[in-house]
Amino acid sequence: MNILIASQNPVKVNAVKEAFKICFSEPVQVYGRTSDSGVSAQPLTDEETRTGARNRVQGLLQSGESADYFVGIEGGIELVDGSLQAFAWIVVSDGEKQSLGRSGSFELPPEIARLIAQGMELGEADDHVFEKQNSKQQNGAVGLLTQDRVTRQSLYQHGLVLALIPFMNKGLYP
Repeated sequence: MNILIASQNPVKVNAVKEAFKICFSEPVQVYGRTSDSGVSAQPLTDEETRTGARNRVQGLLQSGESADYFVGIEGGIELVDGSLQAFAWIVVSDGEKQSLGRSGSFELPPEIARLIAQGMELGEADDHVFEKQNSKQQNGAVGLLTQDRVTRQSLYQHGLVLALIPFMNKGLYP
């Protein structure tokens, strides 16, 4: 099974690989490609984040490359009841049908929220607060905040499995 993901970030590529292994018994090959989100570098709403994931898949579909599945993952943030929540939307397409999944969300600390309000992306703010480098290609904010009890990969993987439900149950999702 060949899967194209609209990212070359190893965290996202590995999340896709593991989610497909969980959901299907066929061998999996995952290929990362760049695909523009068409939204801001740091999506600030649920809708903008979902749009970014959809746009990434659309870019893959329009690239002309063939695959069994096309995947877009977009991480975003949104102000909810006075706190900044982080989450991701996942879009999976087989070229005909498209399905959505969403990760869990979690509250960001006030210092990270302040840095984001000043224009930093979440990964950059994480690196600043936790004195790390390139954490978004490692454990991400969720890994840093949970001491790796939940990593960025496992957070995405969960949303990916949820997005794959219609493809695992094709008779129920015509």
